[in-house]
Amino acid sequence: MDFNQQLKHKIEIIDKNLDNMLPPADTYPPVIHEAMRYSVFSGGKRLRPVLLISAYELFDEHVDDCMPLACAIEFIHTYSLIHDDLPAMDDDDTRRGKATCHKVFGEGIAVLTGDALLNHAFEVMLDDIARNPHHIAAAIAIAKAAGIGGMIGGQVMDLLYENKPVDDGVLQYIHQHKTAALICAAVKAGALAAGADEVYVRAIEQYGLALGMAFQISDDILDVDEGGKEEVKATYPALYGIEASIKAAQEFTQHAIDAIAVFGQKGTFLKEMASYMMRRSN
Repeated sequence: MDFNQQLKHKIEIIDKNLDNMLPPADTYPPVIHEAMRYSVFSGGKRLRPVLLISAYELFDEHVDDCMPLACAIEFIHTYSLIHDDLPAMDDDDTRRGKATCHKVFGEGIAVLTGDALLNHAFEVMLDDIARNPHHIAAAIAIAKAAGIGGMIGGQVMDLLYENKPVDDGVLQYIHQHKTAALICAAVKAGALAAGADEVYVRAIEQYGLALGMAFQISDDILDVDEGGKEEVKATYPALYGIEASIKAAQEFTQHAIDAIAVFGQKGTFLKEMASYMMRRSN
């Protein structure tokens, strides 16, 4: 299979598992379960779970074993988007061409839906650890990346610097924590769950950090192209301009690709994934 066929196949497997790991929509009380499913199945690209299972495949072909971790990281990502879209945060009415959770179900239910998905992610990971104790390091990596030392910390700084000038140090902190941390955790968790040696975990971690930075910078550039809010947000284009931002995204992408040279041909999909994420469009 070529890259696009492999990607489609991985997404299909992930979507099937996400469906199986969520309670049915008619579970009581139905509104929260409907909202959870609405948000999870609203057109996400599944980048983080794809990265996790692809990193796992470098060391072990039995990807079913890492699927709970892959689904958990997608539940965490989805919860973060629900909360990010709220009026108190980015105040977005649409995402991926569909009404955001709070526009469909109301703000209160949206907050609870995000909470439910975050808690469900940890429930899924803990159930997995009970069956596979060697997955605990992978789950810890995901938990740390989702918390105050990762995504939450980056989001806090992003809010604090809204409508304020930022310097390079603050911008790097925001991007590394708000976005890159969870992307890095995806590939790191995949490697850890597969029992990879430390030298390979470090290589995949460097890949994830660089890829996460490239992804966020590319997102910033897309936001400018679409008339987004870059003038009031801490972004690369706002601080450095479009041309420098494009160059930075390209350099981070190359850093990611170089970091996994140690895997040779086995790393081909992840290398192509880095290029795909660089050239993607929303």
